[in-house]
Amino acid sequence: MNTSIDLISGNIVQYEQVRVRYEPEFGITWIFMKPHPRPCLTQACMRELLTHQTQVAAAQADPDVRAHQPTNYMVLASDIEGIFNLGGDLAVFRGWIERQERDKLLEYAHLGIENLWEFYNMRSPITSISLLRGKALGGGFEAALCAHVLIAEKGGVGGFPEVLFNLFPGMGAISLLARRIGIRAAEEMMRSGKIYTTEELYEMGVVDVLVEKGEGEQALRDWVRKTDRSKNSFQAIQRAKQCVHPLTKQELLDITEIWVDAALRLTDDNLQLMERLVNAQNRKMDKSEEMVRATA
Repeated sequence: MNTSIDLISGNIVQYEQVRVRYEPEFGITWIFMKPHPRPCLTQACMRELLTHQTQVAAAQADPDVRAHQPTNYMVLASDIEGIFNLGGDLAVFRGWIERQERDKLLEYAHLGIENLWEFYNMRSPITSISLLRGKALGGGFEAALCAHVLIAEKGGVGGFPEVLFNLFPGMGAISLLARRIGIRAAEEMMRSGKIYTTEELYEMGVVDVLVEKGEGEQALRDWVRKTDRSKNSFQAIQRAKQCVHPLTKQELLDITEIWVDAALRLTDDNLQLMERLVNAQNRKMDKSEEMVRATA
């Protein structure tokens, strides 16, 4: 269990599926995902992510807090070896779809959008950064895309396998990708089901900064050190980009309605394919835990 202090109330907050760290030199707040029982976007993990993001953002609006513990950069990363995040909690989805529980699917989707919007719409003086190490699939890739800056290690992968079970990524993918690489390329990525290497994603313009495998954290600090000298102009440009290609929270919420309706139309054959991906998520988690034990 990991603990953090709410800088406004002074209360201690306990986390089980995220780990937080603060580096004072440049004001970097790290949030590491460590979801279980699968390395995907569990509801518990998303709630803890949202809690910490909103607490930090609220604290930075207080001049006294900023004077003593400023957050200039908020980083989303993973604590799981070789995995950034494998996406939606498909095991839970399948049950809701079989029982036609539209409200449960929509509640999950809205929680995902609350997280995405908080990170994407992070206001000055905070720059949001994703550090992609390993695999980022489906909703996990959407989580990486929502940052102002996406830094990725070589050897990682990202993509949207949802088309394999006749669905589409409904929590930000098309909105975020269209603003990075254009609507046609975004649609091709989603419809193909192809899993891209981080090297390919960098060439496409999806990844902003590509670094050597194993050097992600230090490379991120180096990027911050270089950018910090002109962070005011950098952050202003991010806001200007939003003016040129505005994204609204309502757009994201509207797309979740389309996603939920599509999910409820999946057939038994589609759900069997989804189950195979659930088994793959479980195997990857087991393998990651074995690697951790071997190095302990």
